[in-house]
Amino acid sequence: MDYIELTLIVEPKNPWTEIFMVELADAGYESFVDTENGLMAYAQVGLVDQNQPFENTSICAINPLVTIESHVKIIPQQNWNAVWEADFQPVEVEEYLTILAPFHDKTNRTGMLVEILPKMSFGTGHHQTTWMMSKALFELKEIPAQVLDMGTGTGVLAIIAEKLHAKKIVAVDIEDWSIENTRENSDRNNCTRIEAICGDVDILKGMNFGLILANINKNVLKAHMQAYYEMLDVKGTLVLSGFFTTDVDEISAFAENIGFTKYRNLQKDNWAAIELTKN
Repeated sequence: MDYIELTLIVEPKNPWTEIFMVELADAGYESFVDTENGLMAYAQVGLVDQNQPFENTSICAINPLVTIESHVKIIPQQNWNAVWEADFQPVEVEEYLTILAPFHDKTNRTGMLVEILPKMSFGTGHHQTTWMMSKALFELKEIPAQVLDMGTGTGVLAIIAEKLHAKKIVAVDIEDWSIENTRENSDRNNCTRIEAICGDVDILKGMNFGLILANINKNVLKAHMQAYYEMLDVKGTLVLSGFFTTDVDEISAFAENIGFTKYRNLQKDNWAAIELTKN
């Protein structure tokens, strides 16, 4: 899958860059990089309007002192591992977990060790959302027997769930290379109870889980919410991330209207995660 790389040069940078980031996330952009003069945002080609005139946004109309310059380019499908490996450092999730690559020294590491080598998929633990989802897994009162990892990426959350003694984990992603990568990383970590499936939420009809993990963008989470409710056992746990702290109230209210109760939320930088229970 090719990606759109959107570069925004914003003057003044603060607080407008963060506001633009929220708007871009709503529009379907899924990852962001803070830059000296603004930000860079990434989305799959075809999922966002790459011709949107950002210079004429409502923010600029409301505040004429804000100026923005945008540049768009297409990044062809590539081996993300080559990019990632160039500057990847081990990730520590408090005292619980260390996520590292095969070429890292494993001595003096903290907590559980998970070895990840991504191919063209995302989810090494570096992003705040993956970090929070990992932390939430360790802090659950118990790990249910049946777990769903929705939007699995590299399979890192599925691997953690198995190492925390889940009996069966279904790892789903819409990208076939993510499924291949999840299988490879599962083998790398001696996991035998992860079933990796390529597809979307509709392929899971009839399945039931005690825990659902979904680290996707806000719009997809809302579109899937009813399906999560139907698949989740009563009193089961739903852990969501992929959105900003400013979205917590909206997503919590949306989930509560379907039948969930919010237990808590986590925050790292401007990103958030929510842990909910099915009533």
